[in-house]
Amino acid sequence: MNSLKVARMALRAAARPQPALRRGYADVAPDKLRLSLALPHQTIYKSQDVVQVNIAAESGEMGILAQHVPSIEQLKPGLVEVIEEAGGNKQFFLSGGFATVQPGSVLSINAVEGYPLEDFSAENVRNQISEAQKIAGGSGSEQDKAEANIELEVLESLQAALK
Repeated sequence: MNSLKVARMALRAAARPQPALRRGYADVAPDKLRLSLALPHQTIYKSQDVVQVNIAAESGEMGILAQHVPSIEQLKPGLVEVIEEAGGNKQFFLSGGFATVQPGSVLSINAVEGYPLEDFSAENVRNQISEAQKIAGGSGSEQDKAEANIELEVLESLQAALK
């Protein structure tokens, strides 16, 4: 009998109209992205506020702003563009790595190699592409050809970023 009483009380409580939930104003979302960009030998950005970061991910080109959905992206060789608060932008060429977007507008980018784009010469890149193409199409070992093909992929991405 006691369990029957409890069941009736539960039914009555469920049948009562629920008070309408009040909606309030949302907290103001931060409009800045906190960026950390690290290489094994150097930290380029350490928890610095920026407006936007554009990355070359394996899944495609991405622009990351504040309040971006959390995700982890593998980076392919390509350009990373950082749009800073002061309105300027900086461009870096990364050989690959990972970008992690965390809750709270935090972006961490870890790469093996990365250099400012202005450090590269289009002429030197073209010369290196020619050399890598000779090795890739030559009669060398399979390992030499594979390394040359990887070098070509990176150099062609760099050449596209320099245009």
